[in-house]
Amino acid sequence: MESILHPLLEKAVADGRLLASSLENINLLLAGSKDPVVPVSIRELAEAGEWQELNDRFYKTLAFGTGGLRGRTIGKAVTKAEQGHGGPNGRPEFPCVGTASMNYFNVGRAMRGLIIYMSRFVAAEGGNRKPLIVIGHDTRHFSRDFAEFCARIACDLGCDVALFDGPCSTPEVSFAIRELGADTGVVLTASHNPAHDNGFKAYFRDGSQLIAPHDMGVIQEVNALSSDSYEPLPEAERGSVRVLGPEFDRVFMDRLKTIILRPGEFEQGGANVVYTNLHGTGGRCIVPLLRELGCKVTTVAEQDVLDGRFPTVASPNPENASALAMGIEQADRIGAEIVIATDPDADRMGIAVRDASGEMKLMTGNQIGSLLAWYRCMTMLELGMISPDNLDHTVMVKTFVTTPLQDAIGESYGIPVVNVLTGFKYIAAKLGKYEAAIPEDLRRGYRRMSEDETRALRLKFSRFFVFGGEESYGYLAQDFVRDKDANAAALLVAELAAYASNHGTNLTALLDDLFGKYGVHLEGGKSIVMEGADGAAKIAALAQSYADHPPVEVDGSAVKAIRDFSKGDMVDAEGDPIPAEKMLFVDLEDGRSFAVRPSGTEPKIKYYLFGHGAPGADVQESRKAVQAAEDSLWKAVEADAHNRMA
Repeated sequence: MESILHPLLEKAVADGRLLASSLENINLLLAGSKDPVVPVSIRELAEAGEWQELNDRFYKTLAFGTGGLRGRTIGKAVTKAEQGHGGPNGRPEFPCVGTASMNYFNVGRAMRGLIIYMSRFVAAEGGNRKPLIVIGHDTRHFSRDFAEFCARIACDLGCDVALFDGPCSTPEVSFAIRELGADTGVVLTASHNPAHDNGFKAYFRDGSQLIAPHDMGVIQEVNALSSDSYEPLPEAERGSVRVLGPEFDRVFMDRLKTIILRPGEFEQGGANVVYTNLHGTGGRCIVPLLRELGCKVTTVAEQDVLDGRFPTVASPNPENASALAMGIEQADRIGAEIVIATDPDADRMGIAVRDASGEMKLMTGNQIGSLLAWYRCMTMLELGMISPDNLDHTVMVKTFVTTPLQDAIGESYGIPVVNVLTGFKYIAAKLGKYEAAIPEDLRRGYRRMSEDETRALRLKFSRFFVFGGEESYGYLAQDFVRDKDANAAALLVAELAAYASNHGTNLTALLDDLFGKYGVHLEGGKSIVMEGADGAAKIAALAQSYADHPPVEVDGSAVKAIRDFSKGDMVDAEGDPIPAEKMLFVDLEDGRSFAVRPSGTEPKIKYYLFGHGAPGADVQESRKAVQAAEDSLWKAVEADAHNRMA
């Protein structure tokens, strides 16, 4: 870098405008990257006095969180060098320069670190085969570029690649890893994050996201790589690329059909559905599947367009009511019963349903998951798929921050419920545990077995997974995918809607029935967003304050118990250790509770609020009382949070 720039950066550190860690990481990138855009962009930002932008881009190096690597691929301030001649859909030509950003430097190091780590497993097994890596991507800016870049690196380093021919859902990649017997997999996606973000989600050979010790093992390999340079193997030793297209989608869709419990419900008249993929990947499999099952499906044409800008929504997140607005408008226009929306990589699903008065009502992730859990528990028992004799070999798995209504449902049917940390990788880890408990000689060919065959083995030797999910609109009902799956969730909701219609009711009425039986359960999700380097420090300090100074009274109610997960001394319902995580639960004497944890994928600290009424109470009156109590709780919690940050 030009000599004039070093003193400029050093003076900015001395003046407190540039973090020392930012300068360290700037030097790391300059020394390790041959990309000509890097030094030009850094110089441009420094000379313009964009110190906050430089801090945001360089205050850290990306690390695996609950969803892998995730960060901005388009900066708040785009440099002229990055803009270049421009790219598709109005994006810059080149991704955001920075060690805390998603760009070729970070993606390349992540890919090479993953290859190094996974190659050890292949080599340890003996033989002379090449590792196989599945690579998929969503519709985001640079997703296809990153996917092809990763495929090229993998081939250069002696790995075979199965690369999807275009944007595909994250759960289909998980399925492909298991179906093809791959050693690892990668999805280039930032799920439901804003359009300026992208991410690198890595999977282990069982189709689940990386967890300890593998995630830390990969990070160690990544951190050992200080340069974007590498030496390709000789031509004869390099890998090859297999393209996964419609024929593989067919395999996936046929397997998804097997999770339907009552196909006859569709024969009596499938649901009338409006579906939107929010400019993402869900339409690839969901639309043809629903139509094959007998549902009448129309799509939101403006949102069918695969566009990483997500131009028709403020956020491509099915948790947000505004994301479903166009779908609801279309449903009202054509008289559809249900709106289904999935996020860009089709692992999360949100819905709106028509109630008895004809109005479309949004459902929360907790409510959707509770209805699906109830339906599957009830139906599997009615059909004899599980029985009172083997209920101790069944299980539902959910996260601690998901509604306790699902615990009550499981308990009422005699089905054990296990709570795990936030992140679907922990649910997947349980599925791996249950599979591994089957005697080795009996589980040979497990991935090729039917759902009936694997269920029989799990009911005899381990635990059969009935259903699982998390409050953030992620659900899973099958074992052949090891991540949340909006493709499957869309089928489950369509079956439930058909069931309700055939029984003269609707989903909102079914939810009220659950509230009447188990008590009204209402949950709230709140966040305080703090972006960039300063924000990350504030989030960390705020989270630590709860561990150092836990509340003793909140909103007029004494604190009954504090559950501090950061200590790493807790076990779950099965006696398995719970990894340490910066999450704290506060249980109040009056029955309300809340949890606080920094997000692993977004620049925010998240709050989860819980309130419930008594079983058998008038549902509508109880709903009002519980909601008022929860609103009051949030006011107190929010005020306390701002006091802690003062």
